[in-house]
Amino acid sequence: MDGHAHVPVTEDTITVFLLDDHELVRRGVRTLLECEPGIEVIGEAGSAAEGEALITALRPRVAIVDGRLPDGSGIEVCRQVRSVDRRIEVLVLTSYDDDDALFAAIMAGASGYVLKQISSGDLVTAVRRVAAGQSMLDPAVTARVLHRLRQGSDRDPLTQHLTPKEEQVLGLVAEGLTNRQIAERLGVAEKTVKNYVSTLLAKLGVESRTQAAVMAARRPASGEGRPGHRAT
Repeated sequence: MDGHAHVPVTEDTITVFLLDDHELVRRGVRTLLECEPGIEVIGEAGSAAEGEALITALRPRVAIVDGRLPDGSGIEVCRQVRSVDRRIEVLVLTSYDDDDALFAAIMAGASGYVLKQISSGDLVTAVRRVAAGQSMLDPAVTARVLHRLRQGSDRDPLTQHLTPKEEQVLGLVAEGLTNRQIAERLGVAEKTVKNYVSTLLAKLGVESRTQAAVMAARRPASGEGRPGHRAT
């Protein structure tokens, strides 16, 4: 069942699309979200092919997608949708506590990855956070992925193009520090840090701090500012 709900009332309304092969899940999430002020569910689908077509047509602010679908992967839908319009934020909602899937979701451009055990209140918070351009990743699962990646010894060749200062900033990003906290740590202006982050994201060919943190975790643990803490 793919539905077209109400036309968004204002530009500030968070429009949401639901992609899940279980109708009861879609119905439950729709009911939850439509009780929230400022959130409107504008469509839904039960298959990857239908979901990808409708999401790219409707251009919701947030697409909530199941990680595994009968005809494909919600993560691949995320990749395709983001390649069409990066303004569409994708929140992967899955039953599977899968490190590989989380890593794939991050690199596909997903803004959030949460388990279906999440509380209703936390799901609403996740939708609002990703709509605002923030990251919403299950911290326990993310920490495991970063820990596992840190066990590798091969440095990602992409990071070799960074300057020493960019390497240092990348390490602090991987620790979960904000631009302001990094500025305080390095004794520079916050705007300077913002410029460093923008440059290193471009050099790494990624679009988010989370993706950069995953790349940082692949590096050997050495040097000042190295990623030595659990991601938050």
